[in-house]
Amino acid sequence: MKKLYSNKLVILSLVIPGLLLFFFAILAPICLSVYYGFTDYSGMGSFRFIGLENYKALMTDSAFWTSLRNSLLLAIGFICIQHPLALIVAAVLDKLGGRSEGVFRCIYFIPNVISVAVIAYLWKFIYNPDFGLLNNIIRAFGGKGDINWFSNDLAIWSVLIVLIWHGFGWGMLIYYTGIKNIDPVLYEAAAIDGANQKTTFLKITLPLMKPVIQVNVTMAVISALKQMETVYLLTNGGPGNSTQFAANYLYQQAFKAFKYGYGNAIGVIFIIICLLTTVILNKIFEDRDEIPKKRVRGAV
Repeated sequence: MKKLYSNKLVILSLVIPGLLLFFFAILAPICLSVYYGFTDYSGMGSFRFIGLENYKALMTDSAFWTSLRNSLLLAIGFICIQHPLALIVAAVLDKLGGRSEGVFRCIYFIPNVISVAVIAYLWKFIYNPDFGLLNNIIRAFGGKGDINWFSNDLAIWSVLIVLIWHGFGWGMLIYYTGIKNIDPVLYEAAAIDGANQKTTFLKITLPLMKPVIQVNVTMAVISALKQMETVYLLTNGGPGNSTQFAANYLYQQAFKAFKYGYGNAIGVIFIIICLLTTVILNKIFEDRDEIPKKRVRGAV
């Protein structure tokens, strides 16, 4: 077997299919997208090279900047609301044990199993200004209950609530899995030393969960940047562009406004933002103990 895997022809036969798949399915489309971003291609017929005109137009496109702002708001909502709650719920579920642990784990994950279309239309009924659940609750407590949850002022917050709620189960499940992988001996030793649950969570669970938190937060931020399906079905960016998100705006420009070149320019900016975000988050989560070691190695 060792002789077989040292044969160069065998190695090439194993590597080449993966390389071809990477080239045709990932690298080639990215290169084409970059190229079309410099053209006025409409998706059909001929096109001409226009240089940086699409990118110049983006700099003054208020809808594009609104979509980036909304994506940033969603990312902040994920980091500051969804993930702290998901981590706490995961820690509580870990302590429950028994059947209740499995039951609550399933309940929290149910929204992620349901189709995005069903979720969107369910929340449309909840937000309905005439017969929606929210307005009926307000009426039950003596209020007027005539709030338009998709008005210019409230629409973005209504959409953010849906998106944060919908993605809660994935974040919770990843944190739950990470907590389950922590050696229980550490908790037993902490209990013997007299540590309470709060101290155990802050001194053992959180530090050991750092790699999981890094992956989860990075995925959440990228998910916020590429959010499209739920927004498209809920509001399609309206009213106006108040609930516009970057991926949804890209779709509208490329496939509805027939500005395929412009849409690809948005896609290129979108990829750059995702890459920069990933690098920044990796720097933020970098182990501070490793930095001095790197400097010492560099000096030597």
